[in-house]
Amino acid sequence: MGITGHLLYTEEVFVQCIEGSPEAIESLWKSLQRDHRHYDLELLARGPLEIRRFSDWTMAFSSYPSLNRFNMPGFFGVDKEGMSAEAERCAQADA
Repeated sequence: MGITGHLLYTEEVFVQCIEGSPEAIESLWKSLQRDHRHYDLELLARGPLEIRRFSDWTMAFSSYPSLNRFNMPGFFGVDKEGMSAEAERCAQADA
């Protein structure tokens, strides 16, 4: 689908920043809403970007360093506040 982005997991909550064509994003969003494994979905922001912020990975992942026992590519441990530079990049995507 040509989607890239970042997935953050802390405090039993997932936050995902995705980027791609409007058609691909809409298709993925509809799929997530139909998927019974996903619940309490909330769209925080949506809009065009000039450049992709996560073009280096299909999906980067930030979480507790202890969850990276296998040294996954694209994994970024969070700090004690539950943030990483990659999560911050996602938070600033609509700025």
